[in-house]
Amino acid sequence: MAQLYYRYSTMNAGKSIEAIKVAYNYEERGKRALLLVPAVDNRYGVGMISSRIGLQKEANIVKDDTNILSMFMEENDKKPIDCVIIDECQFLRKHHIQELTEIVDSFDVPVLAYGLKNDFRNELFEGSYYMLVYADKIEEIKTICWCGRKATMVARFENGKFVKEGDQIAIGGNDMYVSLCRKHYNDGRMGPEETRPVEKPLKKD
Repeated sequence: MAQLYYRYSTMNAGKSIEAIKVAYNYEERGKRALLLVPAVDNRYGVGMISSRIGLQKEANIVKDDTNILSMFMEENDKKPIDCVIIDECQFLRKHHIQELTEIVDSFDVPVLAYGLKNDFRNELFEGSYYMLVYADKIEEIKTICWCGRKATMVARFENGKFVKEGDQIAIGGNDMYVSLCRKHYNDGRMGPEETRPVEKPLKKD
């Protein structure tokens, strides 16, 4: 039975590398993978799944009004599709997630979706919210904070300063975001060189 997989993590955990690797494995065995990426993610060019280590793979573009089910059916008529892989799924809309479930349930084709869970304000994206609602299997891809603990938060910084307010979507990479553990997200420390002021003990008479 095919399933809808949601594989999430913070920034720089290797989600895109994993998506490219899975696509390669399918293609190596003579199978066809339909690759998708939201149009809003244009860091390395529109319609590209790109990893920070330089690996890239072309993908079909998903816009806000794209019907993924219709796209799948059209491509499946040309040549049967064995798997659907989508990167940056946090940018999808509710109807996109529902269309992906229809691909799984009606065509028995697995869908593997990779993306973030929470944004820099520590709130869910629309796509991640509905992935958590609809996915058959939810898996975490782990990475670490600068301190060595597991990173669970994504922090945004502007002009070198930690920010927790602003538009939810602002496309960027290591120049704007850093993955942190909960402790260092909460105290705003983005690296070991940053120290919080230490309160001096009160002098006793």
